[in-house]
Amino acid sequence: MIDLRFYWSLLMRRLPVMLALLIICSAFGVAWAIRAPSTYSAAARLLVEGAQITDNREAAATSDAETLQVIEQQLLTRANMIDVANKLNVFPDSATMDPDMKVAQMMSNTIIRRSAGRDQATLMSVGYTSTNPRLAAAVVNEYTTLILSANTRNRVALAEDRLSFYQQEVDRLSQDLDAQTGKILDFKKSNANALPENLRYRQDRQSLLQERVSRLESDLAALQAQRADMVRIFEQTGSIGINNATSQTPAQQQLATLQAELSAVLAVYSENSPRVTSLRNRIAATERVVQAEGGGAESEESQTGNALLDLNLAQIDSRVQAMTVEKAQADQELDELADSINATAANSIALSALERDQANIQTRYDAAVASLGQARTAERVEASSRGQRITVIEAATVPTVPSGPNRKKLAVMGIGLGLALAGGFFALMELLNTTVRRPAELRSRFDITPLAVIPYIESRQERRRRKSVGMAAILAVLIIIPLGLWALHINYMPLDLLAQKIVSRLGLG
Repeated sequence: MIDLRFYWSLLMRRLPVMLALLIICSAFGVAWAIRAPSTYSAAARLLVEGAQITDNREAAATSDAETLQVIEQQLLTRANMIDVANKLNVFPDSATMDPDMKVAQMMSNTIIRRSAGRDQATLMSVGYTSTNPRLAAAVVNEYTTLILSANTRNRVALAEDRLSFYQQEVDRLSQDLDAQTGKILDFKKSNANALPENLRYRQDRQSLLQERVSRLESDLAALQAQRADMVRIFEQTGSIGINNATSQTPAQQQLATLQAELSAVLAVYSENSPRVTSLRNRIAATERVVQAEGGGAESEESQTGNALLDLNLAQIDSRVQAMTVEKAQADQELDELADSINATAANSIALSALERDQANIQTRYDAAVASLGQARTAERVEASSRGQRITVIEAATVPTVPSGPNRKKLAVMGIGLGLALAGGFFALMELLNTTVRRPAELRSRFDITPLAVIPYIESRQERRRRKSVGMAAILAVLIIIPLGLWALHINYMPLDLLAQKIVSRLGLG
């Protein structure tokens, strides 16, 4: 069971010291509450506005909340804090202050709040607390200027970087496209006769030449049989039985046919076409045969013997020679066509690979050109301040009503601290005192039960001394301690500044 009388006597005995602690802390708290300078808070509200002119790039743009977060981090840099403090002379003793202390003080007095959400406007509140109301408003306005300039600089720089990147990409892809086109042209020049684009013509030409070779072989066989029959008939009968009244030889007829075919081909193909070149070669060979027939006829007519037989045999031999030459040219062209048709498959694969690479480069080039156009539009939008931007809803004004400190709270904190120290002193003294003062302590320590206990009996002189010490302690608490605090406040340091230093050193504020 708790011995209330015993603890009450202990409380009365230690009451002067406890009262001293309570009064000292309460005096500090009240003095701090009274003497603490008034603080003023100024604030400005900013709004992130959406772009007035939008395009596809907005899908990749940073969100409003992220934009404000980046702006906040750029604002609270060490360089900005020191520049603002020096520019506005925020600290009167700036020359003796450490830069780290300046930055710490500026950041502790700066208040930034952001609010954003779905279907809500994105807002930012920038505030500053100072003992000088004009200084607080000036600092907030300087912060606002830095935020607006940083936002403009960031967005313009982003648009310019995007424009520069896509311009470089378009130039690079244009060079790649030109190089790939040059490769395709070189390949087509080196394989002009074996390209897949004129494969149909060469196959048709091959079929035509094969038919012509077959016809030539048949005609040659017929001419050779005709010559042999003519010689055999002449040997048997002495006459050749052929009417020589024809006005035009077969070579001349063939020449006329080739010239008509050349005229028809020139209406479709160019002068450099392989078909036109082949026809011209055949016409030249046929003309030589016609010239030879004319010369041979004249020479045979001047000879003696059977001139008619000699003339017909000469004409047949000339036609055989012309057909043989034409067949040889056709066979050579067929061989060339066969080689080119066989090489077309490999050339088609290689050309398809080159054209596929060209198509891929062309696709990337078109996409880069489209992105470049969007980047140019975005750069113009940002340059004209019609993109996403931060605007000031309400600028900072000089506050007229102090925002702090909470003087009642400071006073109550001082009194609470005094009560806590007094209670802590009582508990600490009780824990440190190990002497035996009650019968219950005898029973608990020595495990004995005393029959009777004789308390300590004070003499008259000891009682008078104890009362004198108590009165002196009470006088010290009531008179000497307040006088000492007053002297400390006047001669050494104001109590509010001293309290602030103590709290700062303890890390409590």
